[in-house]
Amino acid sequence: MKTTIFNTPLISPFLRFLSNSIMRLIGWRVEGSLPDLPKYIIIGAPHTSNWDFLLFLAVIFHLKADARYMGKAELFRSPLGWFFYWCGGIPVDRKKSTGLVEQMVEASKKSEKFILTIAPEGTRHYVSEWKMGFYHIARSAGIPLVMAIVDGKKKTMRVGQVFHLTGNMDTDIKTIKGFFEGMVGVNPRKKYITLKD
Repeated sequence: MKTTIFNTPLISPFLRFLSNSIMRLIGWRVEGSLPDLPKYIIIGAPHTSNWDFLLFLAVIFHLKADARYMGKAELFRSPLGWFFYWCGGIPVDRKKSTGLVEQMVEASKKSEKFILTIAPEGTRHYVSEWKMGFYHIARSAGIPLVMAIVDGKKKTMRVGQVFHLTGNMDTDIKTIKGFFEGMVGVNPRKKYITLKD
């Protein structure tokens, strides 16, 4: 198992304590737990603020998960490349003949445990359609999705709802969006997620 910010002795427990303390201080809480499954993709929404990353990081620490995220390959070749790896990053090389989905599927196959985090909106700004990369990765890798629902009104992150793809993409996406319907993120001025998106 690779050493990351989430499993480094001494450092990780301290960061977990710090993030839990900050969460309590600002009034946010986590409801639910992650499933006891070796591989899955966590999708988090609504994504409405730059603070979402820190919130999600705190949630991952709270849940004691060893999660991964995708990043541009160039970041991992820089002098700080080690830091992005340590934070759980998986480099995505857009110059490769294989696409993003194939690269993530390969990363999943090479790992005994694989928890990938994705914000399906792809941006903190309002979008009418989600990016479907998370769906294609899950389908190709044969792994389920786990919901991480940001409820800005109640200052709660709800996690743990597992969804196994049926193969009917239109129906699946409607069901998945249904878990997030009516939710508003950290920034209350952003639009609610609705099934009409």
